[in-house]
Amino acid sequence: QVQLVESGGGLVQAGGSLRLSCAASGRTFSVYAMGWFRQAPGKERDFVAAISWNAGAIYYADSVKGRFTISRVMAKNTLDLQMNSLKPEDTAVYYCAAGEVTKYTRRDGYKYWGQGTQVTVSS
Repeated sequence: QVQLVESGGGLVQAGGSLRLSCAASGRTFSVYAMGWFRQAPGKERDFVAAISWNAGAIYYADSVKGRFTISRVMAKNTLDLQMNSLKPEDTAVYYCAAGEVTKYTRRDGYKYWGQGTQVTVSS
């Protein structure tokens, strides 16, 4: 069993930065791929970024490439998302996810989800 708790969301002006963190509990954290997804009001939950269990593979949605950076620290059981050059269209609830996935960009491969943290980018 893995429990995920996100933090770091908030209100920021366009062009600003935020760093999201996801704290994971459970001894099997290290074997799972981890991902960030986001959901804007009235829209589906979309893929943002993902990282393999050993950080050997990293994936980003086209909309965030060059602006967001995903990382994980095994020793601390944490997953981070550094978000720079934020845009109003980045406004959403951001979710951390974990699972033994083969297709990193798909929601259905992730077994565990956090409750989400709100990110609001003002123009």
